[in-house]
Amino acid sequence: MSAATTVTESTFTSEVLQSDVPVLVDFWAEWCGPCRAVAPVLDQIASEHEGSIRIVKVNVDEQPNLAAQYRITSIPAMKVFKNGEEVTEIIGAMPKPAIEERLSGII
Repeated sequence: MSAATTVTESTFTSEVLQSDVPVLVDFWAEWCGPCRAVAPVLDQIASEHEGSIRIVKVNVDEQPNLAAQYRITSIPAMKVFKNGEEVTEIIGAMPKPAIEERLSGII
């Protein structure tokens, strides 16, 4: 089980958009194998970069309005927000070095 915080429509603004540090939002679903494969990688990144980035999860089956609002058409999809704005998007399960490369300059 992931250590990432689960975010819902009611908590998205406070947990993501108003965060003092960049936030990687992992849009996922229980049935998605690649989503489950990338979760431990995101947990590692969160623990290694604690204080400089937060990782949160949005279950697209439970939060379809958030998925639609952020144009999620395939999962896993990760969006990084900084100062309330989306700054990058990562589509698909990637190895840790590839995700960290996409986060360079953000964290």
